[in-house]
Amino acid sequence: MGGMVALPVPTNLVESTMSDGSAGQRDWFTQLPGIVRELAERWSLRLGEPYQPGGQCAWVAPVRDDAGRELVLKVGWRHDEAAHEADGLRAWSGHGAVLLHESRTWASTSALLLERCRPGTTLATVLAEPKQDVVVAGLLRRLWITPLDGCTFRPLQAMCDAWALEFEAKLTAFPGALDSGLARAGIDLFRHLPSTAGQRVLLCTDLHAENVLAAEREPWLMIDPKPYVGDPAYDGLQHMLNCEDRLATDPLGLARRMADLLGLEGERVAQWLFARCVQESIGDPSLRTVAAALAPA
Repeated sequence: MGGMVALPVPTNLVESTMSDGSAGQRDWFTQLPGIVRELAERWSLRLGEPYQPGGQCAWVAPVRDDAGRELVLKVGWRHDEAAHEADGLRAWSGHGAVLLHESRTWASTSALLLERCRPGTTLATVLAEPKQDVVVAGLLRRLWITPLDGCTFRPLQAMCDAWALEFEAKLTAFPGALDSGLARAGIDLFRHLPSTAGQRVLLCTDLHAENVLAAEREPWLMIDPKPYVGDPAYDGLQHMLNCEDRLATDPLGLARRMADLLGLEGERVAQWLFARCVQESIGDPSLRTVAAALAPA
């Protein structure tokens, strides 16, 4: 990693690459200084210090272009989860989301030149959770668009099927980690729910209070989407999973509140929350109690 010294790197990116990264990601990491320099030249950018502690898969920093615009450069290691981030941002075209000015994808790199949010503070640090609910729901209802012709996004079913297979492999490796009946009911529902949606829209799938920034063009803007097309009742889950105290004490009440704010059926949102808590419960044992509380009668 000696070649990294000329480029400041966010702490989380270093730690995740060194501890959990694949050989391909570590190789990309060693090439990162050159990649960033190439992009700065291509897009005529003056680089600022990267945001700390940063994310786990991307180098993100404030930049200024030769026209004087204050922007953000995001240079990421290409991974399946975020495959259509640029496509989603183009489809939303700044309505509730940061604007995408340029993008480039090659080899193991995806690069985005984005609108810079000012002041850029996260929703999580500004508002208490009940007020976060209102902002998150308001953004989601605006972001649920029908993708334009020619925009090819993966179906939510594909993500759920892949995660269900991962769950079953983990359950085999750790037998007894979860009640077998609960595990079967949750993961069957996780597989089944996408195909029974009455509406299919463009989803963020990872919208939560850390991915919403205070801005000037609009009060709040979404960043870092992981777009899929499918059931809108799925899309409030990550926010609810981050509301740990309410999730532990009244998960059904939390699901019903978010459903009301989103204009969705409370029972369906609760089913999704149950299924997702089961799916996450091997890695996060605290969710096993939540899943049991949400389990259909």
